[in-house]
Amino acid sequence: MNFAAFPSSAPAIKPLALACAFSLSILAANAFAQDTAVPEIVVTGARFPAQVSLAPIGATVITAEDIRRAGATDVNAAIRKIGGVFGRQSLDGSPDFALDLRGFGSNGSQNMVVLVDGVRMNENELAGPVLSSIPVDTVERIEIQRGGSSVLYGEGATGGVINIITRRGTQAGYHGSVVLEAGRFDQYDARASVRHGEGPLSFDLAAARQGTDNYRDNNEFRQKTFSGGFQWAANDARMGLRVESARQDMRFPGSLSYEQFEANPRQTLTPKDFGALSSDRVTAFAEKRVDNVEFAAELAHRERKVESTYDFGGFLSAATYDTRHTQFSPRMRHSANLGAGLNEFVAGVDLSRWERATSLGSDARQTSEAYYLRDEMRFGGAANARLALGARHERFEKKETNAALAVPTGTQTVNAWSAEGSVDVAANVTVHAKAGRSYRLPNADENGYRSSVGLLDVQTSRDLELGVTAGTDARRIAARVFRHRLKNEIFYDPTLGGGWGANTNLDPTRRQGLEVEGQMAIGQALRLTGQWQRVDAEFTEGPNAGREMVLVPKNVVTARLAWVAAGPHSADIGAQWVDRQRYGSDFSNSCSTRMPSFTTIDARYAYRTGPWEVAVSGLNLADRQYFSNAFGCRSGIYPSDGRQLKLALRYDF
Repeated sequence: MNFAAFPSSAPAIKPLALACAFSLSILAANAFAQDTAVPEIVVTGARFPAQVSLAPIGATVITAEDIRRAGATDVNAAIRKIGGVFGRQSLDGSPDFALDLRGFGSNGSQNMVVLVDGVRMNENELAGPVLSSIPVDTVERIEIQRGGSSVLYGEGATGGVINIITRRGTQAGYHGSVVLEAGRFDQYDARASVRHGEGPLSFDLAAARQGTDNYRDNNEFRQKTFSGGFQWAANDARMGLRVESARQDMRFPGSLSYEQFEANPRQTLTPKDFGALSSDRVTAFAEKRVDNVEFAAELAHRERKVESTYDFGGFLSAATYDTRHTQFSPRMRHSANLGAGLNEFVAGVDLSRWERATSLGSDARQTSEAYYLRDEMRFGGAANARLALGARHERFEKKETNAALAVPTGTQTVNAWSAEGSVDVAANVTVHAKAGRSYRLPNADENGYRSSVGLLDVQTSRDLELGVTAGTDARRIAARVFRHRLKNEIFYDPTLGGGWGANTNLDPTRRQGLEVEGQMAIGQALRLTGQWQRVDAEFTEGPNAGREMVLVPKNVVTARLAWVAAGPHSADIGAQWVDRQRYGSDFSNSCSTRMPSFTTIDARYAYRTGPWEVAVSGLNLADRQYFSNAFGCRSGIYPSDGRQLKLALRYDF
């Protein structure tokens, strides 16, 4: 549960202009682009490691080098800046922007599954994953799979899946880094990491301390994180243990009206509101290969405590929110050569138990068990055809122990399926298609404050995607058209309950649109990348049929240019344009205006000598005044950050 949630930008670059500029840059550079050999990396296929040639169909991979070159100091920023994923300004001053795959608005984090080394971070509550607690220097890669993925990853995977893979200390000897950074608004960041490998044993440790006063008044944020683990790997087996811990203290600046935002976007009307978060997780994992069969499992337990204090006219109201979550995910994969092709069969079980206790007496519990199967055929021949079919069955038991809230105990079951395939229609040209059914369950926070008498219904989606990818690593473009037809979409409607709002199941809705990704090597030193997402989100039935969904930008365009010279210099510059959006309460589309579009620009320059690197970076370099969160018509506005300049020193060993 997010206790900080809320119960004039300058002329922007038009999306077509930015998209055309990106395309023209590619065309102009064609004569200079050269194919360069790129080492093959390992990605995560059907919840097992796979070579990049067998990567999930239509996936995007962000490497550790991409993250470092862009100067991203946390995982959330890397996903937004490099992956082109739209993110809304956090409400509590943390760097954990609310990520949104495929236009699900303020519920974007509830329609997307985030995993760290295969362990699910989403839980049975409205709080989004705390990605800032993951030490960015320990990340090996980030995989983004857009579109329905409930067969493998369960509830909430309609928008897609983000899988974060951390480095393991497999290199012999000691390796690591120390980073010190300081910037505007009294920002500081101190990080250190070390990993060591010797024979079959390895370990890694990482610690960080960050803080900032942020752009707005009463918006200070402080964080301490620790991550450590060890593993043993030999004879086709691997096992180990990881421990992660995070502590956050933050102050809540609250929302403003449009007039207040125009007068002074940095002001606060809630100078005494504050909160804190503590989170601890321990994960044990094991993998073993026996001939053509691989076995794997994770057992994870997390405990989290959230505290908040709000000032109601001189009366301070304090609340606490404690959760415990245990998950166990055993699975197996059988691989077999069939003539010139390959067959991969995966079966697994996901077991989960979540418990909550609050100072307000709203204690709840949820258990779930899921069973899934997936079979993929990879046919031989020049066409490199692939066909995969999968199914999942999941059962949830929910219980609210506070009878006064009238939340009944209930059991909900749901099924998911998927069918996907791809084929190379020409050299370096692949087309793919996906179809399936995904789902999302109402969480404990939503059922605790709902419009219905019983539990909210399960949200389901019929998913369809068609795509094409053309080119090599030096020059590549990918385009996808998609559609999600949703029934019983779970959403907070602020117009219900006499203006107090409530969580409800909406009339049928639809998300459909286009995603384009491209990358281009310009000579030996320049690399251009870009993404364009267009989403049409609207009601398809009911009194709002044909009207647009709220808090969904129709277009988001991201472009980056990286310069990596042969010498010690490197630089990176990026821009993101976000289209206008409906205000958060405007279900009837009757508000006289929309949230303005905005453009942000960031850049980084670094100089490296030996193991040392010094870098200067900037965010929102044009110092635009804008906002990405607004929950009422010209009200409930949370201003976004102003210009931020930073200086960093790094030492690698």
